[in-house]
Amino acid sequence: MPVISRKGAPDIKGLGKLRFVVEQTLALLHQFRRLAIRWERRLELHDAFISLACGLICWRRLKKARP
Repeated sequence: MPVISRKGAPDIKGLGKLRFVVEQTLALLHQFRRLAIRWERRLELHDAFISLACGLICWRRLKKARP
């Protein structure tokens, strides 16, 4: 499991870059209201909505990158 450096700590082999990617991904996932507030009691449904949200995020990124 990768270690994420703390803010203000010196970077060790680019861990600051990894931290930014993780924080950005969590921020993007929290834009989906259904994931920010967990309504589902069943873990399978929550996992399905996370997968759907990740797919939508990737699709938006690819759509934006296409000229």
